[in-house]
Amino acid sequence: MSSIYYADPAEAETFAASLLVNGGGLPKDQAQLMAKCLVQADLRGVDTHGLARLQQYMARVKDGLVNATPNLKVMEKTPVAAHLDGDNGFGFIVATKAMEDAIRRAETYGIGIVTVNHSNHFGMAATYVQQALKKDMISLVFTNSAKQMPPFGGKETLLGISPFAAGAPSDSEVPFILDMAPSVVAKGKIRKAARRGESIPLGWAYDKDGKPTTDAEAALSGSMAPIGGPKGSGIAILMDIMSGVLGDAEFGGQVGDQYKEARPQNVGHSFIAIKPGVFMDAANFRKRMDTLVQRVHGVTPAEGFDRVLFPGEPEWNLEMKRRREGVPFTDAEKEMFTELSEAFGVKPLRLSTDPLSLEHQQ
Repeated sequence: MSSIYYADPAEAETFAASLLVNGGGLPKDQAQLMAKCLVQADLRGVDTHGLARLQQYMARVKDGLVNATPNLKVMEKTPVAAHLDGDNGFGFIVATKAMEDAIRRAETYGIGIVTVNHSNHFGMAATYVQQALKKDMISLVFTNSAKQMPPFGGKETLLGISPFAAGAPSDSEVPFILDMAPSVVAKGKIRKAARRGESIPLGWAYDKDGKPTTDAEAALSGSMAPIGGPKGSGIAILMDIMSGVLGDAEFGGQVGDQYKEARPQNVGHSFIAIKPGVFMDAANFRKRMDTLVQRVHGVTPAEGFDRVLFPGEPEWNLEMKRRREGVPFTDAEKEMFTELSEAFGVKPLRLSTDPLSLEHQQ
């Protein structure tokens, strides 16, 4: 059975940033930004999009498949709309810049939208929702990805399973954060199970013959199951429209697979920021959001539930816990971190088997 090790979030960020600078050639500020995004995913329990992906990201940039120093170009279309060419940079860097620009436009005009092409996988979609929340903005985030799921009624993979994300600020209650994939689970969870030698629940994915499987390795060679049948398929197509088609990036099964293809992905994104203050007093909006959260919490729990939670609340609570106790990693991740630190001459990430020891040292 795999052991669990805990890392201080700040030290994890420093470790990842050092790797991206030493081994990836990223400028220090961009490496720190990307590292923060990765650790943020780990803190919220989206372990599939956190530091566990470092090795794969490092390999892509080392092989010249990702541009470590992209020249990001923003082209204004109207005062509220713009397009950003990511120049094949890491999606984290590209997406942060795009959402920043959408927020800037929304501050002045009430709404801002920025489409993106020539980007790469941008990690946890909620990262950019949280970026907007810090500015008291409502946001919508779209992205597409390599084909991993068939359209409803089809046998061949054509659609990506990139998550749709949205957010809205509250006052004293938890904010609304929705981050959902059109598949039953994110494929990263299957990669994680395969890496750890674990089986997956029936209904998550199919093997290469289209049959349901509990074998993680077989699922990686097969396809993902859409959530809600045609509903999940429809959401995946919407993601392709808003990201690939509208953003002039690849779409319809043509996005590069970062795990299987030695070519730029040309992922598309789309970011929309909305300023609640153009519709009503901003403080009033946040208080009304608090009321909504309280009404959701006030619903009587169904059998098997202790309480009714607001979208994003489980991840919010987990983040608070992991900031106190540290980010958990397994033997497989520990071994990977050791290999990376040795390969690129970076100080090893300090790991502890006792989560409380990290809290005591702070």
